[in-house]
Amino acid sequence: MGDLVSRTSRIAGAVLGVAALTVSLAACGGDSLEKSKDGGASQSGGDGGGGGKGEVVVGAAAFTEAKVLAELYKQVLDDAGYSASVTTVKNRELYEPSLEKGEIDVVPEYAATLAEFLNAKVNGPKAPEEKPVANGDPAATTEALKKLAEPRGLKVLSFGAAVDQNAFAVSKEFADKNKLRTLSDLGAAKLKVKIAAGDECEIRPFCAPGLKKAYGIDVTGVDPKGVGTPQAKQAVKDGVDQLVLTTTTDATVESFGLVFLEDDKKLQNADNVLPVVNAKDAGSPEIAAALDKITKVLTTADLAELNRKVDAERAKPEDVAKAYLQSKGLLKK
Repeated sequence: MGDLVSRTSRIAGAVLGVAALTVSLAACGGDSLEKSKDGGASQSGGDGGGGGKGEVVVGAAAFTEAKVLAELYKQVLDDAGYSASVTTVKNRELYEPSLEKGEIDVVPEYAATLAEFLNAKVNGPKAPEEKPVANGDPAATTEALKKLAEPRGLKVLSFGAAVDQNAFAVSKEFADKNKLRTLSDLGAAKLKVKIAAGDECEIRPFCAPGLKKAYGIDVTGVDPKGVGTPQAKQAVKDGVDQLVLTTTTDATVESFGLVFLEDDKKLQNADNVLPVVNAKDAGSPEIAAALDKITKVLTTADLAELNRKVDAERAKPEDVAKAYLQSKGLLKK
């Protein structure tokens, strides 16, 4: 988002304790995955039924879109003959190392956000700001991502049309009162702004630091209510906070009386959705082919509508994912 649009996440929420993460991954059978996924030699079958091709753990960050994407991935993998499961991990800082280790096999990701996350990991925390590798071109950004991901044992699959950028919204009342249409307007207004977001917004270059540097916005703090959560949007609606970090595929902004401010200086990069897998455990052409079915058909509008069904209609991610895949003819079973 995944992740910032954390996507940078977009990935959000309270940070899960490492001990809790270890327990949850072990509970998902993470320790036994290598035995069952190296070609399925220990599995019977392989005819597309009963998970005969082995186990695959799909990681989902703790926000609606990540859960929906993870369910889409899980269901096409199940349909292709794997035994897939979804485990939710709060943010990228925790799930990316688990992906490298093979405790998680597949994660729905966002090209620019992951590229800069790995840039910081490999080249130091100042690298995304001083020597960024992502830009507004999804193909170039994906190539930069591959160069950083492959040495870490990660395989980056093809990106599609669906793109989810970080987006910032204010209450319509606040926008009207201060004549705000763009983030530049907000910076020029010299208003003190508290951001409802994930706690990582304080350090991520496309959140608070970027708003300060690119737009001159006077960010006084981050209210850690999560990226695009109902609580975060309600805080802005109520005037507790002035700005909420959400995403371009958030279909519930209007229902909270909020409006997006245009990112007129293009602070956000090409965050096209793509799967990233552990190359050793889930790097097979069969897994790539299954996931590519989704990548080829999913649009930004589709993603927004799937999010809306979960957030506004309280539908379950697994149900909206199944209905979508069936509507596109992507499930054999």
